[in-house]
Amino acid sequence: MPEQSVHLVAGLGNPGAEYAGTRHNAGFMALDLLAATHGIDLQRRKFDVLFGRGRIRGVEVVLAKPQAYMNRSGPPLRQLADFFRIQSEAMVVVHDDIDLAFQRLKIKEKGGDGGHKGIRSIIGAFGGGQFARVRLGVGRSEKGAQVVDHVLSTFNRDERSDLDEFLQRACDAITTILCASITEAMNRFNQDPSKL
Repeated sequence: MPEQSVHLVAGLGNPGAEYAGTRHNAGFMALDLLAATHGIDLQRRKFDVLFGRGRIRGVEVVLAKPQAYMNRSGPPLRQLADFFRIQSEAMVVVHDDIDLAFQRLKIKEKGGDGGHKGIRSIIGAFGGGQFARVRLGVGRSEKGAQVVDHVLSTFNRDERSDLDEFLQRACDAITTILCASITEAMNRFNQDPSKL
């Protein structure tokens, strides 16, 4: 991460009780756990974003949950970043990824949207993909369900038993990016946990 005084960590999801606990809201879940772990209150609201300020091991952060729907996440995040004078290079975006098996984590330093509409919206709003991503594997449907139906479904019973550990690993990955380096985070967390 660049030497900047404040870093922005954004978790992606859809607002509203009907989406709580769905695969598409894995980014929200990880951010909620990160906030709770470090005593950061996510009750402030600005530019259609729920956010909180605090420190993670001495690093000053703004944790953010855009309250526009997933495919419109970019503009409110851009407004919040501009308000706090945070460059996109000092941003970490946490989001679900159907191309990764459940429990797989993949950290990317920058890049394209990979077909994810939330990331596409952020790239459009910031004028490029110069931000870190923590991709949370939610897998594809084994029953052949449509992608939209799958990501808007809740985790099954077997997955829920492993979900807390998976979200904790995501928080550890974010903390490593912020407090050590993205290279160290990729080396530690991009491996398949079943092969460790």
